[in-house]
Amino acid sequence: MPVPAVNLAQMREWERATWATGQTEAGVIRRVGQKIAARARELTRPGDLILILAGKGHNGDDARAARKFLDDRKVILLDVTNPKPALAEFQSETGILPVKDRLEACPTLIVDGLFGIGLNRALDDGWKKFITSVNESKIPVLAVDVPSGLNAETGEHFGAAIEASVTLTVGGPKIGMLAQNAWPFVGRLEVAEDVGLISCPFKTELNWTFPHDFQNFPPRRAIAGNKGTFGHLAVVAGSFGFHGAGVLTSRAAQRAQPGLVTLFPQEKIYNVVASQLEAVMVNVWQPKLKFPDSTSAILIGPGLAAPGVSGKMKAFVRKLWRDSDLPTVVDASALDWLPAGKISKNAIRVITPHPGEAARLLKTTAQTIQKNRVKSLREISKRLGNCWVVLKGNQTLTGRSKGDIFVNPSGNPQLAQGGSGDVLAGFIAGLLAQPELQTDIEKTIRYAVWQHGATADKLQARQTNWIVEDLVAAIGQQV
Repeated sequence: MPVPAVNLAQMREWERATWATGQTEAGVIRRVGQKIAARARELTRPGDLILILAGKGHNGDDARAARKFLDDRKVILLDVTNPKPALAEFQSETGILPVKDRLEACPTLIVDGLFGIGLNRALDDGWKKFITSVNESKIPVLAVDVPSGLNAETGEHFGAAIEASVTLTVGGPKIGMLAQNAWPFVGRLEVAEDVGLISCPFKTELNWTFPHDFQNFPPRRAIAGNKGTFGHLAVVAGSFGFHGAGVLTSRAAQRAQPGLVTLFPQEKIYNVVASQLEAVMVNVWQPKLKFPDSTSAILIGPGLAAPGVSGKMKAFVRKLWRDSDLPTVVDASALDWLPAGKISKNAIRVITPHPGEAARLLKTTAQTIQKNRVKSLREISKRLGNCWVVLKGNQTLTGRSKGDIFVNPSGNPQLAQGGSGDVLAGFIAGLLAQPELQTDIEKTIRYAVWQHGATADKLQARQTNWIVEDLVAAIGQQV
């Protein structure tokens, strides 16, 4: 069952409904403490020092509860009820004071349990100074439920807010933490769902994605299947100066394991592209191209930015978008050529814009797109015949003009490399080329988006200087 993003009134009602079943606040706090401790251990190593900042509310209780589950770490608990006297103690324990007053070891991680979602007033100067000191320490912060000082309803802050590396929110994501203005404070948003709360009694348009959503997915293949069983993807990508896009896209599609992949690059780059691909068939794109009869899906767009490409190609894309009965994924340059209006009935259409490309589709600015990503996604989908939209970026969104929209939690800033989007488009299309994966389009697209980000997370944990070629080599593995 999807876990929705909720507002604060819904979160409070969710809690009250839980207490009505006999579940106790103490029981939930204990479980939250376990979740915090588990995440803190992942962010540190045995013997590291963790500093817990605990306020006087339930947020502080959650942070305190983590201490008993951190017996393999050094832990300092700082109860902070008055920020002024606590500031000097914090500075001493984090090494901000002169060397003679410092502890032997500076904390590796701070657990922020100062304020929870109940904060509803502007912070006074004492709290602002304390929070500023935490941020200036540059020590990574694990925020409990919400970064202290942040309004979890709006994403604005109350004069100052903790700048967390990771925020572990309880139950479900709070709507304000999905807003762009909250991102610098929230950092990586994660959800602790199994803490004793009942199933969320609300349904909202935004839903969180969990790895377990894809248990036993993709489904096991038929034992007697052959390459014809698993589809044939046609890829139109790559032009002079951008030949790598065709190669990356095709290789990513291969990682999704359709039966066949054929790439149709521009003629000028045929030799250089064909020489880099082995199992992928390569043929030259022509304006009157007829795809093989076995084609089960089409991807078009990556690397078609060279001067002179857009003339006849534009007409080709428009006709394909309007008339083809095949699932079609459009990315990159080809997004600018899509016609507004209706598409072939029951046709599967997917686009994968980043905020800049989305802005061009709506004739606005990237800043406007980012201010209301949900609204932007719905407007783009409606304009383009209710197509599926993957609006890329932090907390990538997947959805259409109506219905559920899913927030993807995986991925990291190192995905901001040229070619990363080509890998995602290729992987989505490689999955959609497979007839069995066309029965639940939403899940297939969501899986591709999650897998793309989760692969990047796995690479980042192993090697901080990974590149897109590493991403395309690893995507599709169990993570």
